[in-house]
Amino acid sequence: QVQLQESGGGLVQAGGSLRLSCAASGRTFSVYAMAWFRQAPGKEREFVAALTWSGGNTYYADSVKGRFTISRDNAANTLYLQTNSLKPEDTAVYYCAARMGVSTWPVTLQSRYSYWGQGTQVTVSS
Repeated sequence: QVQLQESGGGLVQAGGSLRLSCAASGRTFSVYAMAWFRQAPGKEREFVAALTWSGGNTYYADSVKGRFTISRDNAANTLYLQTNSLKPEDTAVYYCAARMGVSTWPVTLQSRYSYWGQGTQVTVSS
């Protein structure tokens, strides 16, 4: 079992930045990959970015490439998402997720992640 808790969301103007955090606890030594997803009002949850916990390989959705950076602090068992140049269309609830088993990379499907946090709201005003 892995428990995930996001933080760092908030209200920001377009062009601004936020750093989201996801604190992991439990069997974190078994984590293979972690990811960020987001869900905007009235839309389905979508993939944002992912990384492999041990190797640090990263992968991004085209919509955030060059603006967002996913990273991790293994010692602190924390996943981060640095979001820059935010746009109103980035407004969503952001979720972190964890996958335990090794898989073909990249892992972008929601169904491939077993553990999820409660989410943190990011609102970007125009």
